[in-house]
Amino acid sequence: MNMAFKPKPFAVRVLESPDANELARIEAFVYASEDGTAFHRPAWVLAVGKACGHDWRYLLAEDGSGELQGILPLNLIHSALFGRALVSSGFAVGGGILSDNDQAIRLLADEAWSFAEKYSFPTVELRGGPAPNNQWQSREGVHAGFVNALADDEESQLLAIPRKQRAEIRKGLANGLTVRVGTGAQDRADHYAVYAESVRNLGTPVFPKALFDEVLDGFGNDADILTVLHEGMPVASVLSLYHKQSVMPYWGGGTWNARRFRANDIMYYSLMNHARERGCQSFDFGRSKYGTGAFSFKKNWGFEPQPLSYAIRTAEGEEARDVNPMSPKYKAKIALWQHLPLSVANRIGPMIAKGLG
Repeated sequence: MNMAFKPKPFAVRVLESPDANELARIEAFVYASEDGTAFHRPAWVLAVGKACGHDWRYLLAEDGSGELQGILPLNLIHSALFGRALVSSGFAVGGGILSDNDQAIRLLADEAWSFAEKYSFPTVELRGGPAPNNQWQSREGVHAGFVNALADDEESQLLAIPRKQRAEIRKGLANGLTVRVGTGAQDRADHYAVYAESVRNLGTPVFPKALFDEVLDGFGNDADILTVLHEGMPVASVLSLYHKQSVMPYWGGGTWNARRFRANDIMYYSLMNHARERGCQSFDFGRSKYGTGAFSFKKNWGFEPQPLSYAIRTAEGEEARDVNPMSPKYKAKIALWQHLPLSVANRIGPMIAKGLG
């Protein structure tokens, strides 16, 4: 009499060294998964580790045949100012458990929490993906994502933008601005200078330049910098990620003159056209917090907000870390930072910002 077949149970394995074969498996899994993002990719996770000094781990859920059924990328964030946390993924707006298998989801969540307890991380943050169970708190109504399809050509793209915003773009087009795309040394230097000034003006510390360099190097052809110049001077610049025929302008900003020249408007319109030429079909404007200027700006472009849900678990008796710049406790610090000389902000900012994760 034949015995009934009993499949082997799933198991979770921890990857902690950059084995080329394992990373290739993960990359293929991310691309094959409908919900896979640039922030699940090894290029992102390893770049954060190299640039900011945070270790990383991949939790791999495998079936009895050794086939991947789910992954969870983790950056191990340590900061004297902001505390310790396991984050999926560090410095990202996405990440979280990547799986469509309930058993794999449960096992990955349990393993992440066991890892946190073993190594004294009071908090685990999952930025997207399924909320594991009722032991995890789901944070909703804080962030929204914005994604639209790209039009077929430049004129159609312009006409797809609401009238008021379209008028701003037309004004910018009349200002004699030029656009440059690349990843060379000049592109990187101009982008960092513009971005650093932009975030200082917003009252937040700039990330280490090494983070931008590692992301560009790690992503290769799947990342670039678009810079808008006025009379040869950079006034707006954005570092974008490309993933599965979608472009995400991720780190972008402008100088004080950007608003006067409508350079930010030209930057995003030019990126839409550049991305289409690269074969992209959608434009992912990233996440923004409800009630912010960035949220309104993206709606003005005709993007409809889609609520995002994050999951967090915190040890009993501990408070979840707070790295939200809109938190009332940071109000005075932000006001002070906005008045720092740029040279000072750029010198001390990266030491602070690398702990945000």
